[in-house]
Amino acid sequence: MIYSALTLVSRFMGLARDLVITARLGGSSNIAADAYFTALTFPNLFRRIFAEGAFAAAFVPDYSRRLASDGKESADAFAADSLATLAAATVVVTVICQLAMPWLMMAYSPGYMSDPAKFKLAVLLTQITMPYLVCISIASLFAGILTARGRFVIYGLYPTILNVVMLIAVLPQKDPTRAAFAASVGVVVAGIGQAAICWWGAHRTGARVRLKALRFTPEIKALARRAVPGVIASSAVQINLFISAILASQVAGMRVWLNVAERFYQLPLSLVGVAIGVALLPRLATAFQLNDHEDTQGAMDQAIVFGLALTLPAAAALMAMPVYLADGFFARGEFTHADAASSGALLFHYGWGLPAFVLIKILQPAFFARGDTKTPMRFSLISVGVNIVLGVTLFYTIGFPGIAVSTAIASWVTVAQMAVLLWREKAYRPSARTIGKIIRVTAASVILGIVLALASHFRAVLEAPLAGMSGAKEITVLLVALVGGLLYPVVLLALGGVTPAEVRGALKRRKGDVAVAVPEL
Repeated sequence: MIYSALTLVSRFMGLARDLVITARLGGSSNIAADAYFTALTFPNLFRRIFAEGAFAAAFVPDYSRRLASDGKESADAFAADSLATLAAATVVVTVICQLAMPWLMMAYSPGYMSDPAKFKLAVLLTQITMPYLVCISIASLFAGILTARGRFVIYGLYPTILNVVMLIAVLPQKDPTRAAFAASVGVVVAGIGQAAICWWGAHRTGARVRLKALRFTPEIKALARRAVPGVIASSAVQINLFISAILASQVAGMRVWLNVAERFYQLPLSLVGVAIGVALLPRLATAFQLNDHEDTQGAMDQAIVFGLALTLPAAAALMAMPVYLADGFFARGEFTHADAASSGALLFHYGWGLPAFVLIKILQPAFFARGDTKTPMRFSLISVGVNIVLGVTLFYTIGFPGIAVSTAIASWVTVAQMAVLLWREKAYRPSARTIGKIIRVTAASVILGIVLALASHFRAVLEAPLAGMSGAKEITVLLVALVGGLLYPVVLLALGGVTPAEVRGALKRRKGDVAVAVPEL
């Protein structure tokens, strides 16, 4: 709840940031928009591979064990060596990317080659943002130390710094190109701030981790060996994004449309999937060590029921009124109604893929808790193959929405592989009661989806009383979302998808639950 509440704050700030940026930069009408969103996503590709994925999954459990068994000094010495290794690796990657950026951009954005001005601007802005990789990697390590010490406030709050700094940088700008430069510089400034606040937070908890000379100790070599399968798995996911980005570069404005669509589906993914994964992994790891099958079953059943109870209504909303959402929130300034419609076309398909995105976050800990990082890696590589084949095929047959379709299908393939293997190995099989709960949750979400689809269809009728009033579309879409948010819990409780007692039980902190935690996997 702490993590989700702070993530919600961060996501709303991110929404405000993107509302301002899209209004300043536009979509398909301005080269600065595509160039900026390229500069923003490029360092994030490497960040997700090195900092927030494989490294965190390998580092945090090791640090936690050392903290519990060997004491603070041993844990902090291990963290210092890990910091030196991570910093060195990301600095090398950053420098190489800076020097090779024109050639990397040819591979990453071949569609920009037909527009020399866009290509040149994308290269320059990406060179500006690349140092963010070093900063956010350092921030992620200290954030991992915070969660290992049972401190979640700064871990949930530090992403907000990026949104605040970029808002401050972009708001005064009127020219799209100047706004793109200001936002790119803001990314690096924010990264420095994020690293600083995470270091300060870790220091406040008693961690004494200082940068030291790079040493390949046996512990660091073991850490690297454990991280490699995760790096490959994370790389597989990023290859999916890389392929999507290559295709998107061939359609003017598409990277902006993708960012708008991602803003909507990433909200429930972060609030639900990532948050449940943060809480679930340490509980499963403890249950596995104690050979407590009953607690393992209970934890997984609870995570899946509550995960879907919070995800399926979001998926229903994204599928029922995707264009209404994109247009109601983002269509202003340089971002046109046509851009919003294109974002909505992508958002619809991400909507039915959203439950799969969340289930992956819930099912992965069942493998990680047993020390199995290779199986998720294998499944991720299969997902890459499916996504590449489908993505290219659908892009050239049904158009740009094919990118979202292929991502959703590939994610469901991954879920199916994990669920089947867990069932076959008897590691986890949902109980009959859980299956019944899922059916009730699905029914409640379908009812919600029908109501929201009707609201979207009769949008003009809803906006009529506010005709001519500034902000009419924003007010009505917020009211529709509010009504949906109030309706769904009533229907869910009426159908018995979740009971009040189950909600109270899920929110009750059990003794020792915060002893170990990990950042996003």
